[in-house]
Amino acid sequence: MRPANVVTSVADVLAGIAIAGYFLPTALYTTGGLTWGSGTPLIPVLLLCISTIGLYSGGIIMNDVFDTELDAVERPERPIPSGLISKNAATIFGGICFFIGIFAAGMLSRNAQYLSVTIMVSCLVYDKFLKHSSIFGPVNMGLCRGLNLLLGISILQGAVQQYWFLAIVPIIYIAAITMISRGEVHGGGKNTLYFAALLYLLVISGIVYFAAANKQLPITLVFVVGFAFMIFKPLLRAIQNPIGPNIGQAVKFGVIALILMNAAWASAFGVWHIAIIIVILLPISIGLSKAFAVT
Repeated sequence: MRPANVVTSVADVLAGIAIAGYFLPTALYTTGGLTWGSGTPLIPVLLLCISTIGLYSGGIIMNDVFDTELDAVERPERPIPSGLISKNAATIFGGICFFIGIFAAGMLSRNAQYLSVTIMVSCLVYDKFLKHSSIFGPVNMGLCRGLNLLLGISILQGAVQQYWFLAIVPIIYIAAITMISRGEVHGGGKNTLYFAALLYLLVISGIVYFAAANKQLPITLVFVVGFAFMIFKPLLRAIQNPIGPNIGQAVKFGVIALILMNAAWASAFGVWHIAIIIVILLPISIGLSKAFAVT
């Protein structure tokens, strides 16, 4: 399931919810129940968090199911090739996770359910068909994250139509990480790493642009600087020596740094208290990454 990664998917959804303006005083709610201190209903937030946990877990599990034969050669320590869990049991578990993700989204709205189904299909298409495509694979993986951000944005009716284009940023970012990850077993080329660095800068520029447009630049820069440090430090080490372990570290911290990127998104749209909550997920993800694989 990659628990450390699952935490980053929750950060995606929380960032999307913040972008939609759900936690702002001007938001309009149609549901009641458990509320935030300001009176914001929390049940929709919890449903979307459960949904993304199910969808991300299902996608990761099915990735290992489809890669069983390859992992038996390249990564025999993984749960299925090592015999820790059977391929059939993993398949059933992945299906259950997908069902939970779609069901939870459906309890919120039809739009959220449509997005959850699209995320599931995108995950399966990547896992089965496009993972080893040098072009379409990274784009497909990025699409999964972009849709995950939109899943959070879908918490308010009409918000997806207003902010759909923001999904392009996580698509670019995850595409860069996916490109890098191709070298974590046998090593990679410096040109790919340099191109990934360029895409990272493009992502940072996008966040800074929206923070400036929303007049939230000073506080957002705090999160952006932390994000930049976390992704570029291991990437520069990999550029200097592009061996498998260094590239693996660049991928690992690139994934975990999604939490800081999402905190920056929340801050850029004026919801700094949610940005702080997202940042709290960072030590949780780092702690889990020490006990469970990230890549």
